[in-house]
Amino acid sequence: GKWLDAHYDPVANLYTFSSCIGLNCSLHLLQLVVGDLGTGSSNMKLKVYRGTGLMSENTLLDLPTGLVSFLMDQHEPRTPAIAVASGPYIYVYKNLRPYFKFTLPPLEVNALEQDVWNQAREDMIDPLSLKEMLDSIRDKADVPLSVRSLRFLMLDPQDMEAFVNLYKEQPIRRQTVITCISTLKKNMADEDAVSCLVIGTESKDVYILDPEAFTVLTKMSLPSAPTQMDVTGQFDVEFRITVACRNGNIYVLRRESPKPKYCIELSSHPVGLVRIGKNVVVGCAQETLQGFTQKGKKLWTVCLPAPVTTMSVMDLPTRGFQAVLVGLANSEVHLYRDKNLISTIKTPDIVTSICFGRYGREDGTLIMTTKGGGLIVKILKRTAVFDDRDSAPGPPLAQSIRLNVPKKTKLYVDQTMRERENSVAMHRAFQMDLSRLRLAAARAYVKALESSLTPMSSSLSEPLRMNAVVQGLGPSFKLTLNIQNTAVCRPVMNLAISFLYDESLYSMKTAFFKIPLLVPGLNYPIDTFVECLSDKGISDIIKVFVLREGKSAPLLTAHINMPVSEGLALN
Repeated sequence: GKWLDAHYDPVANLYTFSSCIGLNCSLHLLQLVVGDLGTGSSNMKLKVYRGTGLMSENTLLDLPTGLVSFLMDQHEPRTPAIAVASGPYIYVYKNLRPYFKFTLPPLEVNALEQDVWNQAREDMIDPLSLKEMLDSIRDKADVPLSVRSLRFLMLDPQDMEAFVNLYKEQPIRRQTVITCISTLKKNMADEDAVSCLVIGTESKDVYILDPEAFTVLTKMSLPSAPTQMDVTGQFDVEFRITVACRNGNIYVLRRESPKPKYCIELSSHPVGLVRIGKNVVVGCAQETLQGFTQKGKKLWTVCLPAPVTTMSVMDLPTRGFQAVLVGLANSEVHLYRDKNLISTIKTPDIVTSICFGRYGREDGTLIMTTKGGGLIVKILKRTAVFDDRDSAPGPPLAQSIRLNVPKKTKLYVDQTMRERENSVAMHRAFQMDLSRLRLAAARAYVKALESSLTPMSSSLSEPLRMNAVVQGLGPSFKLTLNIQNTAVCRPVMNLAISFLYDESLYSMKTAFFKIPLLVPGLNYPIDTFVECLSDKGISDIIKVFVLREGKSAPLLTAHINMPVSEGLALN
């Protein structure tokens, strides 16, 4: 009820991800720019939509890995450029026309590999020797081999000589590729400020490029290849780059450090990464959504009904509203604010990319592409209101409120230090006391079994159970004993019940009973009346014994705590 269905084209032939879709304002016209993956090996295109119609398209030479819109300079008119990352290149389009191509700087070539290929060029070694030497270099060298050498090692022996003759005269180059791309404001936080390009590469590096000269301003290193990134701040002031890497960890880069400042270790690989305010929200491969602080402290975890396919930010500045859009493999899009599910959108197919922003005259436009190549456009109603309460079943919202834990006192710190210094002695004392307690409990249990002090019989031949109920206010009480034979099919015969009590306090009408037979499974109530003889408001214990003819030890023993007599004796 919160979204209007503006457009749905199931045969739009758009195959892309959230990193390759964006909104661009060119000459005051809002456009949807999509890096179409095509078939994966051909027909890759940069498509531009205006409204719901295709406006133009440009052919791409390789698969796009990312697409961003950014302002390069202060010249009027202020027209954003489109940067498309593809392979080792960044193609910059201005006014929807090719403007500039940036190539990543080449990587260092392994010196041993260079020497081996020089020997092959001078015919000093044959192809088989070349393969053996390259194999040994690949296993031991710190610098990886080039693509040429790796391709040579994959060849069959009969094809090696032709490959060497074809490439031995050409210089060796190591070229990395771009895995993700984003933008960073240069020196102002305004919406129309000039932005730098931030790119992550397969060689585990992050580059920040100058927006005008396209030179490398800063290079940072990561422990693993980046796959997704989120950038905030300004380059000349302070910035943070949150990077999800292929090793399953998330690293935070800052301006003053060329290496990661913080590390967030995840239990599974991240498939989505967005920033909401000062927190980072990560979608993981094990069907969970997790929230972290900027320093890596986990705030919450939400279990999802299906695997995550894509994620994006829903930002409505006019309402001061921010949330996370999560596309799932069950053809649903969930909207989360913190850990609360506040809306669910059903889609006709699995969503592969999400983009939210101003499109046309609407501030809240949700654009999605599907696995089958469809295009979905939805518009948020201007009267839509999102509740903060969680619409998903689960624990109440109050459970997630953090407790106001008091500050640590000096006494607490002293006790902590004492426990840390005397931990071994304290543990041994605790274990000794625990062993003594267990021994005392075991001895008491054995004594109760041997003297038949328990209300349940331990004998296998006479398995009995007994409980007692006292009724009345006094001085007359009704005492009811419930005896049950817990055997499966064996009856118990020739039992007797005897009462032991203080005759100066109580008198009983019948203090001895005989039970000729107890059938298994039935409850036998035995009633008797007890008269309290004292008017001093005192009480005592009445002991009950279940006896067997011919045995001196009782089968069962029960102690009945008699209540204080509250009534007046009638003469």
